[in-house]
Amino acid sequence: TSFRAEEWAARPLYEEFYCAREEIENRIKEGQLNLFADRTSAATMRANQLASFAYGLLDSLRRLALHGTILARAPCGRLRWTLLKLGALVKISVRRIKIAFASAGPHQDARALASTRLAAPTG
Repeated sequence: TSFRAEEWAARPLYEEFYCAREEIENRIKEGQLNLFADRTSAATMRANQLASFAYGLLDSLRRLALHGTILARAPCGRLRWTLLKLGALVKISVRRIKIAFASAGPHQDARALASTRLAAPTG
């Protein structure tokens, strides 16, 4: 490291600086592997930011709606498979679009709790 011994003691340097850096690198790797963000070769910066936006949405879902559930610390790939890749029946009428999910399935309780938390007003 380029830090002088007077700036950081060994333990805080490792625990506060290097471990935090490693955690950030793990989150980047999670996005690359689970959200297929390993190639950002679009012509515009806006298009390349889509993968980062997707990771931010899933991380917010995990943090805000899934705390206290079995999926609270699940990687993005597992959230994608268990919460987002679902079969549903879509009915479109003149005034509404209804989406009907199966009444049974894995992690149904976590999905229902997340839905309730996301629908609740914040204030």
